[in-house]
Amino acid sequence: MTDLTLLHTAEVHARTFRALAPEADLNQQVRSDWLARARDGIGADLRAEIAAAVTEAYGPVLCTCTTLGPVAEEAGAIRIDWPMMQEAARIGGPVLLTYCLDSTAEPSEALLRRAFGRRDPQLAPLFLGQHWPLFETGADTDFSAAIAESIALALKNGTFGCVVLAQASMAGAAALLRAQTQVPVLASPEMALRALLEPR
Repeated sequence: MTDLTLLHTAEVHARTFRALAPEADLNQQVRSDWLARARDGIGADLRAEIAAAVTEAYGPVLCTCTTLGPVAEEAGAIRIDWPMMQEAARIGGPVLLTYCLDSTAEPSEALLRRAFGRRDPQLAPLFLGQHWPLFETGADTDFSAAIAESIALALKNGTFGCVVLAQASMAGAAALLRAQTQVPVLASPEMALRALLEPR
């Protein structure tokens, strides 16, 4: 039986989840065209395609794309960043919210504020779009290193309760940062899988 269906917008995410849960039966669907189409807004056709993918899947569905998260959630999917945002709320602010795509900013901030409820997350957004071309060309190691370097600089210049890596693609920077800071660095893939697959 399939443990979980995952909706990705990049093949690298499928590899990430295979490594995180090698024994799980994961139905991984990669639709890179969805993110490309969503960068300028999610139209009715794309919304319908996402809803159909969620409805037709067997069992729980996890959407690993932050940009598509709100639409996928409306259709019944689980957003990859929700467990991470809940943990950020548990830790408390100020929260350094890092992201590489403008289309990620609004849904990420809204979800973080939902997790905090009436409390103020003391949000400090950090846009790292200058590094996104590295990800797009498959230079994953360089991408993670560049993300980690920029975040480390921000941590030196401010005081934060935690760092949120808003996009699943940024997760590779987590280990690099954890080796050089005591500030909790939250990455969505590992936290989402743990929340969904571990027995309660």
